[in-house]
Amino acid sequence: MLQDDNPVDTRNLTESFVRFYNSLIEQLPGIVMGILLITVGVLLGTYIGRFATKRISSRTDDPLMSRFLGKTIRFIFIVIAVMLGLRAAGLGGIATGILTAAGASALVLGFAFKDIGENFIAGIILAFNRPFDVNDTVEIGPNFGKVKGLEFRYTKLKTFDGKDVYIPNSDVLTDPVTNYTEDGFFRWNFSVGIAYENDIQGAKNIILEVLKNDTNVIEDEEHINFVIEDELATSTVNLKVFFWVDTTDFRRFAMVTRGKVIREVKEALEANGYYLPADIQEIKLYGTEKDFPVRLSKPLKKEGKN
Repeated sequence: MLQDDNPVDTRNLTESFVRFYNSLIEQLPGIVMGILLITVGVLLGTYIGRFATKRISSRTDDPLMSRFLGKTIRFIFIVIAVMLGLRAAGLGGIATGILTAAGASALVLGFAFKDIGENFIAGIILAFNRPFDVNDTVEIGPNFGKVKGLEFRYTKLKTFDGKDVYIPNSDVLTDPVTNYTEDGFFRWNFSVGIAYENDIQGAKNIILEVLKNDTNVIEDEEHINFVIEDELATSTVNLKVFFWVDTTDFRRFAMVTRGKVIREVKEALEANGYYLPADIQEIKLYGTEKDFPVRLSKPLKKEGKN
């Protein structure tokens, strides 16, 4: 009985293999065409994406948007090429099934990948309307640094201590964004204390002259430098100095300029006879001499030699 079944099983297996082989030979031109379409689509999408990136960048002078749109165009071309390749290979049912499954599972995936969807949509919005450009110095939440890239899901910042921070685009879209370099100006300030007996207005005039003579300090109709009386401290009258600098290079140039102005103000005040006293702490002692644990005694006289 078993010997009679073995030839039948072998014959069926052989027939199945022959049918599969013949079907593969018949579909081989379509499969080759499908692979060719997918390959051409990927290459064409890559080329058109790069071309669109260059064209948009040259017309808008916006590298972030041009890169984002270039990647989007490349992705769309690849998806279309895959769908056409599957249909050309006689696998149209698979392509239709993929689209149908994608549509049917959109709701489920929407809940499962809610954050990814939000970041992707936020990335599209930021590509066309955002409060910064590449290399702008910005503060987004607790993150402070220069913008280096805009991707589908995140915005890349390079902090001034060398960290690469990837912020979800949805946070960039919803959180407050402080741009320090959009108009290229930033106002620094610092305090300097002079003695009570010094001439306050004279000190203010000296400081303003220092600001006027410093080529790195900016002053025009919109950006006014000034000095105000800020505080009557224990031993000093504190003046607060406000001045504008260029923030194209916020990381180094603006901070170096601030340090230079502080040094120049100190040297100018001292050169004009102004005293910059340190804070003095006054200690009052209450009670009799017996209550005070420390006593001052006269130094002992040295005995003369005999």
